[in-house]
Amino acid sequence: MRTARDGVRWHHVEAVAGCYNWSSLLPMLRAAEAACVQVMWDLCHYGWPDHLDVFSAAFIEHFARYAAAFARLHVEETGRPPLVCPINEISYFAWAGGQVGRMNPGTRGRGPELKRQLVRATVAAIHAMKLTAAGTRVFAIDPLIHVVPGRGQDSRRAAAYTRAQFEAWDMLAGHRNPELGGGPDMLDVVGANYYWNNQWVHRGRGLTLDDARRTPLRALLASLQARYGRPLFLAETSIEGEGRAAWLRGVAEEVYAAIHGGVRVEGICLYPVLSHPGWSNGRVCSNGLLEMAPRHGRRPVHTPIAAELRRQRAAFEALHQIGSPAASSK
Repeated sequence: MRTARDGVRWHHVEAVAGCYNWSSLLPMLRAAEAACVQVMWDLCHYGWPDHLDVFSAAFIEHFARYAAAFARLHVEETGRPPLVCPINEISYFAWAGGQVGRMNPGTRGRGPELKRQLVRATVAAIHAMKLTAAGTRVFAIDPLIHVVPGRGQDSRRAAAYTRAQFEAWDMLAGHRNPELGGGPDMLDVVGANYYWNNQWVHRGRGLTLDDARRTPLRALLASLQARYGRPLFLAETSIEGEGRAAWLRGVAEEVYAAIHGGVRVEGICLYPVLSHPGWSNGRVCSNGLLEMAPRHGRRPVHTPIAAELRRQRAAFEALHQIGSPAASSK
């Protein structure tokens, strides 16, 4: 494994306002350097210090300073500017935390307001990092979805829900709400998170994998390319259970088809590496490369997905080496 996504835990780093304690990060940063693993760092993955109100101007100011401090630390430790996702899944964050109260900040009906605030903070952080460490690469990551109307529903409602996935990206690119400060230089790379249930019936259940109403992943990726003209990558993907290897294989086949169609897809990120407890219940989410329960002091490897990862890594490298549209545009 040569590239990974990981998180800088802001609530630990700046537990005291204006004071940065990097002790929770440095072991991971240094271990990655020792192992020659390239890391894309999330600066805010749904959490922030207790002394900040996410809706306040202070949140933006503190986030920008923290981002600059991280960029400076990364250069000091590695000699290179960082790869950064400032705020993970702005759209989902705004819906789950601001609109329906499913997670922090636990508000209802404030989703659009939170989305704009998170975009402002992202823009401020990007400016701060690029001033501190020229060459910092920024990744804008959100879910890639498709919603279809249910029986008897107005198709326009499902279409509007599907279009809403683009709002945060549009704001960052300066296509929407320009007063937030977005622009073309705010959107280096677009990351799309895609799971089995990212296509569903409006106000209903997820579409099964054999449902004819599903849109092929290659087409969804092509729509992102057409809209933003930026390089893409699948920033998260997986499925639970014994179908993990088959899911990864199917996703990879769709990505290869997109690349051959001229879409610049730079890679696929399996998420997570470790299986984990469920967000809202006690179930074991068996979707990782390594299982959650250790055996004899080690986490067991899920052999089928490990084998599939090896195959797909070799196939992806070969695809780029022979001069695919994505490789030739690098």
